[in-house]
Amino acid sequence: MAKKIRFRFAPSPTGFLHVGNLRTALFGYLLAKSLAGDFILRLEDTDQKREVEGALESLLKIMAKMGIVFDEGPQIGGDFGPYIQSERLAIYRDLSDQLIKEGKAYRCFCSAERLEAMRENQQAHKLPPRYDRACRDLSLEESEIRVAAGEKFVIRQKMPLDGEVKVHDELRGEIVFRAEDLDDHVLVKSDGVPTYQFANIVDDHLMEISHVTRGDEWIPSFPKNILLYQAFGWTPPKFFHLPLILNKGGGKLSKRQGDVFVEDYLAKGYLSEAIINFCVLLGWHPKSDQEFFTLEELKKEFSVVGLGASPAVFDLEKLDFYNSHYLRQKSDEELLELCREYLPGDYQEEFLLGVTNLAKDRMKKLSDISALSAFFFELPDYEPSLLAWKSLSPEESLNNLREISVILEKADIHWSKESLEELVFAWLKAESKKNGDYLWPLRVALSGEKNSPSPFEIAAVLGREEALRRLQIAFTKI
Repeated sequence: MAKKIRFRFAPSPTGFLHVGNLRTALFGYLLAKSLAGDFILRLEDTDQKREVEGALESLLKIMAKMGIVFDEGPQIGGDFGPYIQSERLAIYRDLSDQLIKEGKAYRCFCSAERLEAMRENQQAHKLPPRYDRACRDLSLEESEIRVAAGEKFVIRQKMPLDGEVKVHDELRGEIVFRAEDLDDHVLVKSDGVPTYQFANIVDDHLMEISHVTRGDEWIPSFPKNILLYQAFGWTPPKFFHLPLILNKGGGKLSKRQGDVFVEDYLAKGYLSEAIINFCVLLGWHPKSDQEFFTLEELKKEFSVVGLGASPAVFDLEKLDFYNSHYLRQKSDEELLELCREYLPGDYQEEFLLGVTNLAKDRMKKLSDISALSAFFFELPDYEPSLLAWKSLSPEESLNNLREISVILEKADIHWSKESLEELVFAWLKAESKKNGDYLWPLRVALSGEKNSPSPFEIAAVLGREEALRRLQIAFTKI
């Protein structure tokens, strides 16, 4: 019987979800679903200093918003718990003791001062920083005596001293490492808490994880991981080391160059479907030229075949492109609901619907609505010179505005974009007047801005009374 396909996402509870981690989770989720497998959440909280209260709840909330559903995990349940590493310490202790007894790991009693002096000496002689294995050959008996005497220790993995370590990555094939370059790294810290490199391997095996997606920054640790599987006599899962996500300058994504956390993008008004669509194309190439995918479509289309090993570039303009697309797909009512947190309250629904409808085609993200619609709620104190169109003086433009204002005040029409357009264009044509000479000052008077929608769209949303009031304000400018 074939082994059940099981992928996992194992973040640290630091309170923020990095875009790269979301991409890793997304690829794992989609691969699991495309192979009819399970997707498991495990919280790796052994680094207590970095833990943020409420991080698990925040993570589950964001993942739910993204549409990523876990089959097992904290607050979800499952047959392979506990799913939080700090609740599994007894498991790690028993297995590390087993490695020590079998001579595959050893206790290191070196003090912090000795290790620091060793590193300084290596640095001075331009040697690679590496433990000098001073405690590697201590007998088990001597080790036990020193433990009984109360000496503090860490547990280190006993690495081979020569030869090669061959590992297999699903995206890159075989990778070969020289054993002499590998450090006897720490598996369990002096407080009894396991390092990531130990707990991660133990948990993946005991939880029967069949496939692992993780960033390619973990490739240097890959041989240590495989050697640990071999030390226990376990079969390792298949590994997919996903390529780095770089900024447009070719450097690693960094908070210094812009937002790197999913929470930041959600707060600015990027839609979950846009973020998913954008992230999935950071390292995956669909078989067709299709550019827009729903999560349900991705569950069917996503496959290992389209995964690459080359770095992906995080292009904010591309994310804006996807977000703009999904915003335009929303109905006026849906868009208004999404925009409410960025709009003033206490306005009639019809007015707000008109405001968001006009901004829709110019929005890249939801928060853009604030700047794009501000003039609807309060007319800016614009300079009189803004009313002037091309070679016309402000006075000439103002006279033109007076003429068109009379037409609008006397108009007995249903106040709508279409009716206003028909009325004004018919008058301009009948009087042989140039459109720009009249429509520019009209639009500025209504919006107070250099760039805005057409005057007819603005007037229709403002309503007759407010539109005419704004024209009266323009007359006082000069």
